[in-house]
Amino acid sequence: MQLIECVPNFSEGVNAYIIRQITNEIESVAGVRLLNVDPGKSANRTVVTFAGEPEPVIKAAFLAIKKAGELIDMSKHKGEHLRMGATDVCPLIPLSNISMDETVAYAKKLAMRVGEELNIPVYLYEHAQTDKSRSNLSVIRAGEHEGFADKIKLPGWKPDYGPAEFDAKRGATVIGARDLLIAYNVNLDTDSVQMANLIAADVRESGRIMRIDGQIVTDEDDGSPKYIPGSLKAVKAIGWYIEEYGKAQVSMNLINIDITPIHRAFEAVKAAAIARGAKVTGSELIGLIPLKAMVDAGKFFLLKQMRPAVISERALIETAIESMGLSELSPFIPEERIIEYLLTSNKLR
Repeated sequence: MQLIECVPNFSEGVNAYIIRQITNEIESVAGVRLLNVDPGKSANRTVVTFAGEPEPVIKAAFLAIKKAGELIDMSKHKGEHLRMGATDVCPLIPLSNISMDETVAYAKKLAMRVGEELNIPVYLYEHAQTDKSRSNLSVIRAGEHEGFADKIKLPGWKPDYGPAEFDAKRGATVIGARDLLIAYNVNLDTDSVQMANLIAADVRESGRIMRIDGQIVTDEDDGSPKYIPGSLKAVKAIGWYIEEYGKAQVSMNLINIDITPIHRAFEAVKAAAIARGAKVTGSELIGLIPLKAMVDAGKFFLLKQMRPAVISERALIETAIESMGLSELSPFIPEERIIEYLLTSNKLR
């Protein structure tokens, strides 16, 4: 059986009735299993994870995108998270017996249908986008919903599918195929967004703009700003304040956990926070995580604590949860957050 995962992000994190109507569309499709629904009030965004064979998955994604466009009004949307559409982003991730190239073909099939049948502007990203100047999600989303009325008219920003017209209610959607990504937030003992952003710049791969005496240092050839890279490869990060928790967070996307695993990201933020006079109090996983990432984290922290590493899988997971404070904001239940546990606990319908 070929399996792919789909992780659409919807620009609604407060109204449970709207969220449920969207997830009902996903669950209406035979052959698809809804794995996780993770709403965030301050971000006003819900990350949904489901999996199954490719055709049922893209059918479920299409129905969810359609319903989100009917229920969410982007002209009234406010939230901490960057966003450009009712369905902001919809990635497909190969899980089992399917190549990235095959997954790209399904992503394009979904994008074409959304553009042609729903008349929503669609941009391809990551592996599905052949134009690498616009394959990065943050580049596509720059300007957010408010800036797209002008951006979509620019020749370089014509959508890959759908009309090149600003949709004030539904916005635009980004669809693509990517590798497994972990969305991970580290909690700070401060409400300072400035502090969180400084720490984010310390760790993210892109780092920060280089300045000397307050002046931006530019490249001698093309005049572009020079950057001081951060401490972590394959990591994107920003700082923000989450009102419902009363905390600032360093919000990260770990885009290659073989390069930067979750435990290394946690330790890097912790070190950067201490260097700036702040402390890490815990962390928060958004969506799901593979089993290996949790087991590797458990082994890392056992070694750091000079405790025996030859213990059960469950004990390793509990060590990771405790060491990274993953239950600080809400209980971290492995059966609800680890991909392999969810896929084996119940058969796909």
